[in-house]
Amino acid sequence: MSAEKFTSLTLVFAAFFTVFSLTCTSPAKGPLRVSDVNPRYFTDNRGVAVYLTGSHTWNNLVDMGTDDPPEPFDFPHYLEWMKSYNHNFIRLWTWELVNWDTRGNREDEPKKHFATPHPWARTGPGQARDGKPRFDLKKMNPEYFDRLAQRVWLAAQQQIYVSVMLFEGWGLQFSPGAWENHPFHPDNNINGVDGDLNGDGMGLEIHTLENEAVLALQEAYVRHVIETVNGFNNVLYEISNENHPPSTEWQYHMIEFIKSCEKEMPNQHPVGMTFQYRGGSNADLFASPADWISPNPEGGYRDDPPAAGGAKVILNDTDHLWGIGGNQAWVWKSFTRGMNPLFMDPYDGEVLSGRYDLEWIEPLRRSLGYTLNYAQRADLIHMTPEPELASSAYCLANRGREYLVYLPEGGEVAVDLSDAEGSLSVEWFDPSAEEFREGGMVGGGGEVTLTSPFEASDAVLYLKR
Repeated sequence: MSAEKFTSLTLVFAAFFTVFSLTCTSPAKGPLRVSDVNPRYFTDNRGVAVYLTGSHTWNNLVDMGTDDPPEPFDFPHYLEWMKSYNHNFIRLWTWELVNWDTRGNREDEPKKHFATPHPWARTGPGQARDGKPRFDLKKMNPEYFDRLAQRVWLAAQQQIYVSVMLFEGWGLQFSPGAWENHPFHPDNNINGVDGDLNGDGMGLEIHTLENEAVLALQEAYVRHVIETVNGFNNVLYEISNENHPPSTEWQYHMIEFIKSCEKEMPNQHPVGMTFQYRGGSNADLFASPADWISPNPEGGYRDDPPAAGGAKVILNDTDHLWGIGGNQAWVWKSFTRGMNPLFMDPYDGEVLSGRYDLEWIEPLRRSLGYTLNYAQRADLIHMTPEPELASSAYCLANRGREYLVYLPEGGEVAVDLSDAEGSLSVEWFDPSAEEFREGGMVGGGGEVTLTSPFEASDAVLYLKR
């Protein structure tokens, strides 16, 4: 089949997925947008709060493995697995390098993972440093964009939102030999592009505004992504995973570029900026034109998350707090402080394996799903974090109507119900045992003290008028 005919078929498939997404079951009635009523959350055309939570893993878009080519990732099974935990959000990871040396992550478990496909076509002439045809940076790779459209569509059928990651900055900084494995290395493309402006062998300048030729190629790629997924309601964008702090202005530029491109298109989607590693500042995230952000531990986002103020929708992600880590309590603390918690999940252990104990991972995964359950039961669009209303200091409330309180140590909690008239129903939940228990009724009009019925466990208290 000729390249021209293959490209034509790619456009037909992309159009099919776009049209099909508009007529089939979708997780949203229209694209997400930041709520005017409660900007801690997204909303859609129904006007309700859309709370996002879930697990994501590195190879859910680009295949990765020690074989070349790597074993294909079973994406439909992954979606079914997510639904079994009641998750509704994933970061769909890209990977800029043609391989990933995991010594940058774990010196005790070195692996060289091959990664494919990439956004640009490998047409040659000539061989890249990995022995395969060089990239033509002026030609998009149909395989990549077909896969992107299909996976966004498949996620939509499972009521799952997808953040499309556009660039990946961690690998270029920390994977050994990274620059030699990047398409913008002069030995790896036929276009004469060399992104390493200062000649230090790292190429980090490609994620700045210093090189106009590189920026033009990046913008062409981003525009092609937007054209591929604009018709889907379940899409968000993430500029880059853990890029270096000097990328700040480049990321701001890319956020504005996406908004400009989509302005004249049928749909406009939220754009996110995530923690810059190492040394990035949460202040730069809040100052950005992004709709949503994922912060670093600065300010307590790991141990005692601050109450979200609504300046940005916050997707509090363990990837930027621990790498791989977290716990059940962190999920509920983030939720009751007005955030959307996400988990960097080792999944099946094929990419990074070894030290991950299901004894802490399983409770975390399950609690993400239970927070979504409560978010959908409650009138979340009118609930705000109100630490002062509960002695545990973790309280999400619509004063006078609904109170969701987390007790990290269980036991007693005092709740200020001064704004509530009449009686409220009492429900307890034990996240560890996954047990619900009715607690009768309690009167409003003042402070009440309630005791968890669960021993030696954290607990969730739900009060509703």
